[in-house]
Amino acid sequence: MLKKEIARAARHKSIRKKITGTQDRPRLCVHRSLNHMYVQVIDDIQAKTICSVATSEKEFQKTVKGSKTVKADKLGEVFAGKLKSKGISKIAFDRAGYKYHGRVKALAESLRKAGIQF
Repeated sequence: MLKKEIARAARHKSIRKKITGTQDRPRLCVHRSLNHMYVQVIDDIQAKTICSVATSEKEFQKTVKGSKTVKADKLGEVFAGKLKSKGISKIAFDRAGYKYHGRVKALAESLRKAGIQF
């Protein structure tokens, strides 16, 4: 494993000590790969994933074109719609050890713009 990835895993472990998802306020976990972004909402008490979306899904790739940051912004809009349909308006944002910058920031801002509170 790369030194950079080990450091990110350690930061994620530190963040997870403080953040827990409940049924009222589930945890939104972000994963970034080189090309795609994956987002899921988790209820940690029941250990269940409530819903998830990724930029690697075929429907998403057909509709959204542009840079990775633009895709992250659109991912936030799509995911906010899914959350509202499930009745979720408040979340705990888990950036998984990634910097709050670039794609992660674009995702978070588009979720806030759509009315999700965290």
